[in-house]
This record gives sequence, structure tokens and C-alpha cells, in this order.
Amino acid sequence: MKRSTIFIWFVLCPLLSFASSTLDSLLHVLDKAIDDHMIYTDIREKRIHDLKTKLQAKDLSPDSIYALNMGLYMEYRPYICDSAIYYLNRNLDIADVLNELDKQTETRLRLAYFLASTGMYKECMDVLDGVNRKTLNPKYLVDYYNTYGHVYGDMSFYSQDKRNSSRYAAISRTYKDSLYSVLTPDAKQYLRLKEYYWFSIGKIDDAMAINDERLAMTEMGTPEYAAITYYRSLYYSRKKNGEKRKEYLALSAISDIKASIRDNASLWALADSLYSNGDLNRAYNYIKFSLDNANAFNARLRSSQISGIQSIINKTYQMRSDQQKEKLRNYLIMISFLSVLLVIAVLFIYKQVKKVSVARNNLQAANEELKRMNLELSESNLVKEEYIGQSLTLCSTYINKLESFRKLIHRRITLGQTEEVFKLTRSEDFMEKEMKEFYTNFDNTFLHLYPTFVKEFNMLLTDDEQIVLKKGELLNAELRIFALIRLGIDDSSKIASFLGYSVNTIYNYRAKVKNKTRVSRDEFERYVMKIGAPSDK
Repeated sequence: MKRSTIFIWFVLCPLLSFASSTLDSLLHVLDKAIDDHMIYTDIREKRIHDLKTKLQAKDLSPDSIYALNMGLYMEYRPYICDSAIYYLNRNLDIADVLNELDKQTETRLRLAYFLASTGMYKECMDVLDGVNRKTLNPKYLVDYYNTYGHVYGDMSFYSQDKRNSSRYAAISRTYKDSLYSVLTPDAKQYLRLKEYYWFSIGKIDDAMAINDERLAMTEMGTPEYAAITYYRSLYYSRKKNGEKRKEYLALSAISDIKASIRDNASLWALADSLYSNGDLNRAYNYIKFSLDNANAFNARLRSSQISGIQSIINKTYQMRSDQQKEKLRNYLIMISFLSVLLVIAVLFIYKQVKKVSVARNNLQAANEELKRMNLELSESNLVKEEYIGQSLTLCSTYINKLESFRKLIHRRITLGQTEEVFKLTRSEDFMEKEMKEFYTNFDNTFLHLYPTFVKEFNMLLTDDEQIVLKKGELLNAELRIFALIRLGIDDSSKIASFLGYSVNTIYNYRAKVKNKTRVSRDEFERYVMKIGAPSDK
């Protein structure tokens, strides 16, 4: 099983390379499979069309019609419930006309098994009443025992009456035990029964060992692969491993879609699990796709199972959508307000810079005695001018970005593209990118002013508590906090606002660093204020 799974993932590698984990990778592949599901549907529709074309040929013998009907049943079995039943009933009519017991038996057993799978237990038992065990051809014993074991097993699982449920379960076990007498140990059905037996008595590892063996004999995109991986998810559910359970539900759902199987329990089970973990968008998309498939398949059992989950997910999705719309309106108001404040701030800074420049020029012309002091301060002035220039550049850049974003939002709202606006404002990538750029600018500017800050700061710490920056880092969170303190900002709430952290986080960082110092904790920040800089020379 491990080799086949690894092979599948290598085949899907172009779709998986950008994901951060196995489950994320599989969910991306599943999303792509759902987008492309019509490709797989068209393949099945073509096979159905070819069979129907052959069925329209003249002078077909009853045996040929029977064989073509059985082929159409096999195509419709996981695709459209009503059509599958229709072609089995046609074959039952043919078998009755021909008075061939083998054909009658084969068709009745297939029909009964299918009816039980779709929740029509009364109809199933009516069909099975027409199969006489005493006159049964031994070659149909496997299907006979399997069908009875299946129908009573399902009736036990879905029954609301515990007494009947126990009785049905006992009957199902009896028929499954009978299967062992007619199956060889290397038969696929024997392995499936053995796997179910280990699972039913709680020996999950033994069941998984057989599951590995069966999975190694199947391929992705087949009903068998979907069923085996679905059972695998049940084993991980019993082991309380939710992550692996979702992985195998995803593999099962992918295989269902590639095989164009509409009776896909794995996808709505995965949707339910993702909903419980807060992945509402995927849960909504998956349950909607599952319900569409269930409606197309037209089996009452699946539709009723899915509808309850869908109702909960739909209500939650709508509630979150309304909340996001309200947040969007608030963000738009906030952006507009901040844009006005930013323009005012830039104008104020520009005027102040002009005043400083004029005052400096007047002082240089009026007092020659200040030349010596001006020379000593020239380096500091250059640094300050650079800092102001960078501030102006940043302000201008942020104004342009805010204006572009405002125009984009206004244009999308004007065009009625509220869903696009929702997607734009939901993503946090923009904010993370801007904060990263802000930190980089701050780090560069601060270290230009205090180039030896990191070295001197580490000298205040014990040898085994030195701060070692990662590759590409100029400052980390701890250093930025004390950099702001070096600049004279020692209020934790202001530091928290500046760096985008909570006040408790700032308190914790400050206390943590003070516990590492080689000087007095109470004197530590006073020593930080003495760290040298060009302005101190």
C-alpha cells in the first residue's frame, strides 16, 4: 500500500508541491478534481452512449440484449440509481421469458444487493423471496450469502430499534460466516470479510494489515480504491487520528470523482469533519457538491444523510458571510478615514521639514561660531535627513497603495462584484507583506543609527542566553522591543501598538529578557539606553 500511495503522490506532484502538509496537498488535488469533474462524467457518458447504440442494433438475440443491459447496469450502478434498477428489471423480464433459472438468480441477487445499498430494504427482501436456496446453482452461493449478509448488515446499522438491530446483526454475521465456506483465502471478497471481521472485534491493526494488502491490488480512480480508502478512514477514526482520517477520506473522494461515482459518502463525511475543524468554505463547497451528486444519483438514503449536515453548514456559512460583509463596510470607512489623516500628516511633516531647513540655513549664515558645532553634528544631520526622507517615501508609498486599493474596492462595488471584494479583504497576505516591509525599513533605519546595538545588547546578557539572529534577520521581536526602548518609547501599550502585538506579549518579552541579563534586572533598561550611536559620539 505504501508504495502505491507514494507513486500516486508523485504522479500528482505538480499539484501538491505548493502545499504545506499531506492533508493540504490532498485537499488541493480534491478541489482540482471537483473543478474537472465534468471531464470524468463525459467519459462515463460516452461508455453509456456506446452501449445504448449497440442495444439499438437489429436482430439482437435475447442473450446479447441481456449482456448489454447488464453492462448498462454496471455503468449506472454508481451513477444513476433509477437507471440501474431499470436495466436490471429489463433483464429480469428477459430471464423470465427465457425461463432461465441462472439468469433469474443472477439478476435478482444483483437487484437485491443494489436495492439494499440504496436503503430500499422492503423492496430488496421482496426480490430475495424469489430466490430459492434449494434450487440455487452453487456458483451463485457467494452472491447469495453476500447479499443476505449485506442487507441485514445495513438494516442493523440504520435501524432505530436496538432489539431489531441486534437481531439483524446476528443474521448478517451468520450469512457472512457462511461465505467463508465457499470462498478461497486468496479471494478478494474473503480478504474484505476478514478485514471487516478484525474491525468488528476491535483489532484495528489486523484490519489495517489486510487493508494494506487490498490497497496494493487497486488503483486510484476505481470504485475499489475509493471503498478501501474509505474503510481506512474508519480505522483512523477508531484510533482517534483525525488528520489521517481526513487524508484517506480525501483520497477516497478523489477516486470517486475520477471514477465518476455519484454515490460518494467519503466527500460528505470529509465535509462534516472539515466543518467541525472550522474550514467552513471547503465544507460548504464539498457538501454542496455531494448533495448535487446525491440528487443526480437519486437515492433517498444518501439525500437524507447529507441534507442534515448541509442545513447546519449552510446556516453557519450564511452567518459568516453576513459578518464578513459588515466587516468590509467598516474597513472601507476606516480606510477612507485613515487616508484623510495620512494626507494631513504628510502635509504637516512637509511643512515642518521646510521650517527646519530654513532655520538651519539662517543659523549657518548668521553665526560663524556655530560652524564647529555644525561640523560635529553633520553626520547626525545626514542620518536624520535620511530617516525623514525614508519616512516621507513610506508615507507617500502607503498613500498611493491606499488610494489604489480604494479605487479597486470602489470599482468592484460599482460593478456589483461584492464576492470579489470579499475575497480581496478576507486575505491577510496584504497586511502580512506590508508589516514585513515595515519591519525591514525599521530595522535598517535603526541599525543605521545604532550599528553596534545587537553586539552591545548581547554583552548585557549571560553567555548562554545570547540572541542569535536567523539568516536574513536584522532584528527579531525581542530586539525590536528594546530598540524602541532605546529610542525612548518605554510604554508597553505603545510598543504593542507599534509592533502589532498584544500588551501581554510585550510584558512577557521584557520580563523574559530581563531574566537572562548579567546586570541587575531593575537597571537593565537603563543600560540599554546607554548603548552607543552616532548621536552619542
